[in-house]
Amino acid sequence: MSINRRAFLKSSAASLALAAASGCAHTQTSQAQPHVVVVGAGFGGATCARYLRMWDPGIRVTLIEPNPHFTSCPMSNWIIGGIQSFDALVKSYDKLPKLGIQMVQDRVTRVDAEKRLVHTEGGGKIAYDRLVLAPGMEWMTETVRGFDEGYQAKKVVHAFRAGPDTLLLRKQLEAMPDGGVFVIASPPPPGRCVSGPYERACMAAHYFKQHKPRSKIIMLDGHIDVVSKGPMFKAAWKELYPGMIEHRPNNLAVAFDHKTMTVSTEFEDVKGDVVNIIPLQRAPKLCKDAGVRNDALDRWCGIDYVTYESTSVPRVHIIGDPVLSNMPKSAHVSNNQAKICAAAIIDLLRDRQPEPVPVIGSTSYSVTSDKTSGAIAVVMRYNPEKKVYERQPEGGANPLHSELDFAYGLSWHENIWADTFG
Repeated sequence: MSINRRAFLKSSAASLALAAASGCAHTQTSQAQPHVVVVGAGFGGATCARYLRMWDPGIRVTLIEPNPHFTSCPMSNWIIGGIQSFDALVKSYDKLPKLGIQMVQDRVTRVDAEKRLVHTEGGGKIAYDRLVLAPGMEWMTETVRGFDEGYQAKKVVHAFRAGPDTLLLRKQLEAMPDGGVFVIASPPPPGRCVSGPYERACMAAHYFKQHKPRSKIIMLDGHIDVVSKGPMFKAAWKELYPGMIEHRPNNLAVAFDHKTMTVSTEFEDVKGDVVNIIPLQRAPKLCKDAGVRNDALDRWCGIDYVTYESTSVPRVHIIGDPVLSNMPKSAHVSNNQAKICAAAIIDLLRDRQPEPVPVIGSTSYSVTSDKTSGAIAVVMRYNPEKKVYERQPEGGANPLHSELDFAYGLSWHENIWADTFG
C-alpha cells in the first residue's frame, strides 16, 4: 500500500506516478492474487483500474470497454462553437496495458452476482472477486414524447455523449439560416454536467456572433434558475451576447414534433430551426439488471459512501454518473470517486479497514468564448454520522469569467486526461 493513497483520501490530492507491473486477467479467481473486474473505461473506470494496479500490483485487473478509444465529453461543447477539432477529444487506451491491466474490448450484457461472473456480448464469462461498474449514463428519451422519432429522422440529438451526435449538432447549426432559432431544452438535476447546457448556449452564441449574428438561442430549462455558475453565465451572456440568449426557467420539455420542429413544455410550444433536447437521465439498464439500480424512483444506485459498494449487491461497487448522491455528476468527481473506490477495494481485499472519512474534490471550467471561461471548485468531506458528503467552507463558483480561467481550464483538461489514461 502506497502512503500516497492514504494521503489522497485525506487531502483529495493524488500522485500521478506510474507503477508498471506485469499481470493478466483470467476467468478464475484466486485468493493469492485477487481479481477485480472494471466495467467502463471512462473517467471513473479507467482511473479506478489504473490506481488499483499502481497502489497494489498484486491485484489482477480486467477493464472491459466496448469502444476502441475514449471520446471526452469535457470540451465537446467546444466543437459546437468551432474553437476545437473533434480529434482533440479522442484519447487512446494504449498506456493502460503497460500497467498490467488486461483490456477487453467487449460489451457487458449481464452480471451474475451470485456466481460472481460477468457475461459479455462476445460470449465471455469473466469471474471476479470484486466488480466495479462505471457504465456512465442512460437517457430517458421516453420522457420526451416524439424524441425517439425525431432522433431517427436526424432532427434532434442530445449530444451529451460525445461522438457522432456532437458533429451532427454542429452541422445542423452550420446549415441553419441567419436569423434562425436554436432551442436547447435541458432537464433539472441530478444529471450529467449540469453546467453543460449553459456552456453549450455560450458556444452556439459564439458561433452565431461570427457567422449568423441575427440568430437567437432559447433555453428551456427544467430547473428554477441557472443551476450551475449562474451569476457567471448570466454576466457572460449580457456582456458577450446581448439579446442573443433567452433563458426560460421552469420549462421542462415533455414532447417534440420533428415535422414542425416544435418543443412542448407544460406551459408553451416553442418552434426552432435547430432543436437540442437533453432528456432526464438514470443509471443504465445494466445496473438495473444487476440489481444495483435500487432507489425509490428506479433511477440511481445506492452505495456505501466509504467503499462505493452497492447497498443491495455485495462485492459490486459503483462509481461515476450512476451513483445516488449529492455530488456533482462530473468528470472530476468520477475521477476522485474512482480513487476512493480503488483504495477501499484494496483495503477490503487485504483485510484492512478503508479510510472512514474520504474527501471528494470537484473542479470544472465552462467556456464562455474562445478566450474566456468560468470556474467552480468545491471540496466535499464524508460525514459518517449523517452518511452524506458535506460541502466544506470556502470554494464555490467564480462569479466572473476570465482569460486566466480559460488557461487554467486548458491545463485541467490535459491533467485529468493524463491522470485517467496515463
